[in-house]
Amino acid sequence: MGDVLSGRSSIGEWLSHPEGRPLIEELLAGSGRDAEALAPVSGMPLEQLVELSQGAFSREAVDDLVLRVNGGVMPEVEGVAPGWQERLVPGRFEGKTVIVTGAASGIGRATASRIARESGRVVAADINAGPLDELAAELPGAVAVAGDISQASDVERIIAAAGERIDGLANVAGVMDDFSPLHELDDAVWERAFRVNVDGLMRLTRAALPSMLAAGSGSIVNVASEASLRGNAAGVAYTASKHAVLGITRNTAFMYGPSGIRVNAVAPGGVATGISASIGEMSEFGRQRTGGFTGLMPPVATAPQLAASITFLLSDDGVNLNGAILPSDGGWSVQ
Repeated sequence: MGDVLSGRSSIGEWLSHPEGRPLIEELLAGSGRDAEALAPVSGMPLEQLVELSQGAFSREAVDDLVLRVNGGVMPEVEGVAPGWQERLVPGRFEGKTVIVTGAASGIGRATASRIARESGRVVAADINAGPLDELAAELPGAVAVAGDISQASDVERIIAAAGERIDGLANVAGVMDDFSPLHELDDAVWERAFRVNVDGLMRLTRAALPSMLAAGSGSIVNVASEASLRGNAAGVAYTASKHAVLGITRNTAFMYGPSGIRVNAVAPGGVATGISASIGEMSEFGRQRTGGFTGLMPPVATAPQLAASITFLLSDDGVNLNGAILPSDGGWSVQ
């Protein structure tokens, strides 16, 4: 794109531009951050910050940067934005009902949206009612169920909303820990990680299985994490909970494979979502110990990119996959 910068120029191009970098640094200064904070998303178009920042950067702020770096002129940009583009598979989930947890934001929202746009009926579940209702209003035929998957009564409501036939289940809901090592671990952090990441996943899956067994078919995808594959990506509570998710995935795949039910997991690496908001104050010991390793993390993915992996496994395209753990992590797991 030469020396002309636009909203479609990558963040890396802005940071390497003699006039663009100071403008980015000025924008970040208001939030107390520096340009290094954008390293994981350097390959993404600048305009994508509007979506990823969850309100921290507005469309107007990005447009203002483009105008300032181009002397008050908005450059004409033709064609499709560079980088990965979502490619829908029309009718891939036609006639199917799929439950998606964590559907109010991030990976869950992107997964629910893609299933609906590929003709599926979505039962969108999340503890956050407001954003969940907004999603349901955007997706034709979607059913929103606000509730806590660790509570039996809420699990019952989700299953009731799905009806007699449940074709798929995407267990996306999850919470992060504060990177505490074991000697600093607070019981509340451990219990919260397991209550949501393990107990909630188990309870909802257990409740959905009778419908799948009756139909002789079904597909379940559990969202694990890079922390389910290694010990240096999070604190002990989150790491242990996501290792448990792999155990549930593998055992359930073995038990129900002959019944026509496939159970797989996706292990994301860095993803631009709001899960970090659940961290709270981070352990200094944990930050120092893991920092050198997380610094090797490949550029973060977007929620729609993870939804592409999840919906592949959920759909009939994953016909011969059962008990698979798919590291959707940009190659982090091979380092």
